[in-house]
Amino acid sequence: MPGFRHVVRCAQCGHLAPDDIGFNDRCSRCGTELHSCAQCVSFDPGSRFECAQPISERVSPKSIRNGCTFFSPRTTVERETTTPRNNDARKAFDDLFKF
Repeated sequence: MPGFRHVVRCAQCGHLAPDDIGFNDRCSRCGTELHSCAQCVSFDPGSRFECAQPISERVSPKSIRNGCTFFSPRTTVERETTTPRNNDARKAFDDLFKF
């Protein structure tokens, strides 16, 4: 039965990002700055200043690094779709033919 995992993904390209995003971290695939509003759990386009937190002024643009103290990376829950690889060729052969 597949399990679940919590992951942080780049808001620009969807590549896996580290769980503990630092102020200067960038996506290893596309180079987007990760400590930004677009990457934050509080980012809400329908809210005032596009943020669910009580900020006093709008931060713009939303995809560049900023020093917001409310920043917390957005995590999602994903289903584990891969199974651990079995490197034992003999066991794989036996399992295939039920020996």
